[in-house]
Amino acid sequence: MTQQSGLPLWRRSSEPDTRLWHVTLTVGGMPMEPLLVRSALERLSAEQPFLLSGRYAADRAELQYWEEAADCADAAVLALRLWAEHRASAGLPPWQVLGIEIVDRAVFLRRRRDHRTRPVIPGGAWRPFT
Repeated sequence: MTQQSGLPLWRRSSEPDTRLWHVTLTVGGMPMEPLLVRSALERLSAEQPFLLSGRYAADRAELQYWEEAADCADAAVLALRLWAEHRASAGLPPWQVLGIEIVDRAVFLRRRRDHRTRPVIPGGAWRPFT
């Protein structure tokens, strides 16, 4: 069999295509000093540069980013692990996941077009909930 990308064609054809998924991850728990929460989110951004933006308060944070995965279920698994896997290294609060929303790129763009909305905040920025 002919090889492309270093893999046999039979192997390449069985690999799932990956897609981009827009993820909104909400975490929360016992209140902390908001500046400590922001600092932790900035450290998380340095460790995971794919994070787009987010909002935070003393008792919760909301992160938005793009995930590359074969399907929505895979994107959800990755999103659910994100906070716990970086808790120690980024000094994140000991909070739990309160919710996730995952939509594919087409849905995300359609919502923005239909509602004429702009991103919550510019990419790479963290701001307090108002």
